[in-house]
Amino acid sequence: MTAARDPAGVAASDEARTRLAATSLVRATGLVKHFPVRRGLFGRVSGAVRAVDGVDLDIAAGETLGVVGESGCGKSTLGRLVLRLIEPTAGRIVFDGRDLSALDARALRAERRAMQIIFQDPYSSLNPRMTVGQTLAEPLMLHGLAPEGRNERVAELLRTVGLAPEHARRYPHEFSGGQRQRIGIARALAVEPKLIVCDEAVSALDVSVQAQVVNLLQDLQQRYGLAFLFIAHDLAVVRHIADRIAVMYLGRVVETASKRALFAAPRHPYTQGLLAAIPLPEPGLARERRLVGGDVPSPLAPPSGCHFHTRCPHVRPLCREQSPALVFEAGHGVACHFWKEIAAPAVKPLRAPAPTPARERLARLQAAFRADVVVGSDPMLEGATR
Repeated sequence: MTAARDPAGVAASDEARTRLAATSLVRATGLVKHFPVRRGLFGRVSGAVRAVDGVDLDIAAGETLGVVGESGCGKSTLGRLVLRLIEPTAGRIVFDGRDLSALDARALRAERRAMQIIFQDPYSSLNPRMTVGQTLAEPLMLHGLAPEGRNERVAELLRTVGLAPEHARRYPHEFSGGQRQRIGIARALAVEPKLIVCDEAVSALDVSVQAQVVNLLQDLQQRYGLAFLFIAHDLAVVRHIADRIAVMYLGRVVETASKRALFAAPRHPYTQGLLAAIPLPEPGLARERRLVGGDVPSPLAPPSGCHFHTRCPHVRPLCREQSPALVFEAGHGVACHFWKEIAAPAVKPLRAPAPTPARERLARLQAAFRADVVVGSDPMLEGATR
């Protein structure tokens, strides 16, 4: 293990850093964003909200980096910093080989053609006074794209996201939430970007619609080679779509790894608590319960040392005094002084429930699905297939 800090999910070695620098689409180092708090008649600065407090991340072309954490941990602020929709207090963002912090307003607007965002609320992110066709044509006009075939391009975008070209004449209020989010996706695709920040893009949708939108995003990624910064609360959704995951707590990345490694063996106590809250979709199994207690401290006055020490069941004096660096071992990064001494929550079998006719019928049905054959003579199972 090395003690060097490195971007999310990257092994801390000179060889890995050199290779990543050549292939990365987005590389952010030391991102900090503090919002000043002003009080009094003259608006004097009395403090600062530490929304993002020293984050490194890296996204390769065609990759999805999922960012998870509790509300208020800085996920959305991080996404806006990557696009430079808000100015960082400190840090550097390199997109496709260009330093965004060194660009003026005109150059930044031209660069934003390759960087787009899908917002959480699919209704408030669309102008209610503009038709869908006008909404999709606006970015084309801003960037001088398809000057003689904009209507055809709008129709193509609508078909791409599963809507009809006739929908271009309608207004946002005439669509459902899932359809409005598809319009938001079409607007992001209009200028042919390389990176899309999905800021809670499915959290406001029904579960069935969430699955449709996530599947659409994956299809578009494969078709156009898009990279996603996918911000979400729902770990199940992130597990489905992400290649790597970064877990944030109070403005810092506390753990990052591939989704397979993170879900199989979480190392940080905070990550373990988040995963322990997810029920297992397997009858008779349960995780060891390690739910995170207490309240999230205020980002206006975060705790000293490790920000998580006020809620951590494994806290020691060193945790209160020294902030742990994000260290990597085999591509799995964790910001914890004592992570090697903390075992991941175990999955243990539950006591078998008492047999009932309903459970017996359910067991036979599940067996029929697994074997792809009809089991027994129960008419309820007749024709059961996988």
